[in-house]
Amino acid sequence: MTPPPPKPVTPGLYLVATPIGNLRDITLRALDVLQAADVVFAEDTRVAGKLLNAYGLSKRVERYDDHVAETAGERVLDVVRGGGVAALISDAGTPLISDPGYRLVRAAASEGLPVHPIPGASSVLAAVTLAGLPTDRFLFAGFLPAKSAGRQRVLEALAPVRSTLVFFETGPRLRACLTDMAAVLGAREAAVTRELTKLHETCVRGSLKALAADPRLEAPKGEIVIVVGPPEEAEAAGEDEIDAALREALTRLGPSEAAGEVAKALNLNRRALYRRALGFK
Repeated sequence: MTPPPPKPVTPGLYLVATPIGNLRDITLRALDVLQAADVVFAEDTRVAGKLLNAYGLSKRVERYDDHVAETAGERVLDVVRGGGVAALISDAGTPLISDPGYRLVRAAASEGLPVHPIPGASSVLAAVTLAGLPTDRFLFAGFLPAKSAGRQRVLEALAPVRSTLVFFETGPRLRACLTDMAAVLGAREAAVTRELTKLHETCVRGSLKALAADPRLEAPKGEIVIVVGPPEEAEAAGEDEIDAALREALTRLGPSEAAGEVAKALNLNRRALYRRALGFK
């Protein structure tokens, strides 16, 4: 059986997913669009050049990232306004996922210019399917703050969310990040995936506490995606139960510590409980 023939690539802005590691993970349609593109806009022109060279494509490549988004964005729109084909790619994976570009799409849409997604590789979806955790509902939260205090605040806000959580992280911050996750999110199952689709692809599964202590995860190299399972289903605590737990904790602890203890026990937002505790005082 032969594959369907390529369809003509009409003028417009194309958001083209590229491989996240293995160059053979590019789609036939992505190659059709890149072949037809008048200009390829890329986060890093050198990375884009390697991909295009691998498939024998000689294309004009221009830079598009947060630093030049205003001027480069206008250039992208000019190509499409003139009836051309503009392809936007990231260094790896699907454009706009933790990468610049959404303002460009919004600007093109506001002018009625055609915008087309060309789906393909995504480290988020690859990690979610590999982790062995619930996939019926998940939340991609990108990169957490670099410092522990900010990281814990974001995790506390995410703690009540009843879905699998997905994060990007760097190797040097991985151990500290997992430690904060274990402290804030409690005894959840998780998976740390690294170098997806590449030669040294790995997936380490276990509880957050076990992962935080795993020697294999001491500042590993490569691209890292953390997948954290949802909180266990539990009957929602009533107002009286929350107040009783908070008042009891306040007999032993200060408002901040009491709020943290009850938040973890009842899977509630710590900051909301802290305000409640101050009202009791």
